[in-house]
Amino acid sequence: MNLAILLAAVLLLALYSYALGRGRALGQTTGHPSELHSRPGYYGTYTALWSVIPALLVIAIWLMAEGVIVEGLVVASLPQAQQDLPNAQLGLLLNDIRNVASGAFSAEQAEPFVRAAAERYNGLRLTSFIGMAAIAVLLAVIGLYWARRAIDPGLRARNAVERIVMVFLVAASTIAIFTTVGIVLSLLFEAWRFFSQVPFYEFLFGLQWSPQIALRADQVGSSGAFGAVPIFAGTLLISFIAMVVAVPVGLMSAIYMAEYATPKFRSFVKPLLEVLAGIPTVVYGFFAALTVAPQIRGFGESFGLDVASESALAAGLVMGIMIIPFVSSLSDDVISAVPRSLREGSYGMGATKSETIVRVILPAALPGIVGSILLAVSRAIGETMIVVMAAGLAANLTANPFQAVTTVTVQIVTLLVGDQEFDSPKTLAAFALGLVLFFITLCLNVIALHVVRKYREQYD
Repeated sequence: MNLAILLAAVLLLALYSYALGRGRALGQTTGHPSELHSRPGYYGTYTALWSVIPALLVIAIWLMAEGVIVEGLVVASLPQAQQDLPNAQLGLLLNDIRNVASGAFSAEQAEPFVRAAAERYNGLRLTSFIGMAAIAVLLAVIGLYWARRAIDPGLRARNAVERIVMVFLVAASTIAIFTTVGIVLSLLFEAWRFFSQVPFYEFLFGLQWSPQIALRADQVGSSGAFGAVPIFAGTLLISFIAMVVAVPVGLMSAIYMAEYATPKFRSFVKPLLEVLAGIPTVVYGFFAALTVAPQIRGFGESFGLDVASESALAAGLVMGIMIIPFVSSLSDDVISAVPRSLREGSYGMGATKSETIVRVILPAALPGIVGSILLAVSRAIGETMIVVMAAGLAANLTANPFQAVTTVTVQIVTLLVGDQEFDSPKTLAAFALGLVLFFITLCLNVIALHVVRKYREQYD
């Protein structure tokens, strides 16, 4: 059962349909393509689309429905005692059956009914794949035959192809919208479950974060405190340090490359600067943990300061270096896009180059600069690996950059690592944190949109 082979076969059939449709359209003329309503390529595309779309629809429906149907038939073939198991245990049993069927687990070590169910599982999947492949190929051939017969010089092939493309564009945008709605609803639903167990005010205004829940009365270190203020404070502290590094350096770099640097220097430095964006974050984390953090600790101790081995300053500095390209590259593009007429008008009024940059170019490019800074802020807020390796996991409520802190994203990862039950406040707290982070990001977008609209009206 190889889905890739089937998709390759459908693609080859689509190419054949394109050639066949295009050839039939040209064959119905006297040698002049101008006799056709549309260009010959549209007739080929029309035939190919009618051939490939039904096949792909069948494959997509099969991929979505096959697992549910096959697992339902497998469960129905199990002994009654296994069918009556609770949903959680039945899910574990199905997972064992899938592992045995795929060869991940040895069949000899499995129980007899599990081996039988695994054989039935493989048989049903093979049968369903063969049936799906036969139906997909049959529909592709029928679509090819029907489209080929419909081709004539008066067929509005271009209009038909554009309508089909429009349907796909609308479907893609609809999927994006529903995906966003689904993400928001999932956050709201799970966060509501969390707030039904933990008071809302305690989460937003509590000063102690210790999400461990005691499983027995004498368990130590499981206070179950869900005050998220230390997490938000740590996120803001590290993001602020990162932006203090990234915004001035990135913006000044963009101004220099757009207004002062020679074309040869710009062509060399800009790609070199953008390499920073391609370095994996785990490499930055190693650099922060092994190089920057010890240097900061040694520097602070030389002045008698108490510096933790993992500090917000180390994470913020390295994170700021990482997001410099987000500010510099986008700001460089928007500064270079400012009309030349604004520069020449400023020079004509007697302004110097620096005055032109400060009073004309930067205000005109402000919407794009705000966008680049917003992207950098979002990148800083969402960073996880650098914080884990350089700032630690301690939820300390402090404004001291030399102390260890943690962020929202780090805590979300920590809460969801390993086997978790989505009924405890500890696990559901991750969704509450995600909801608050989503709301903060939304507010940043609204503020940036307001700034962009204000200055875009002034300089359009």
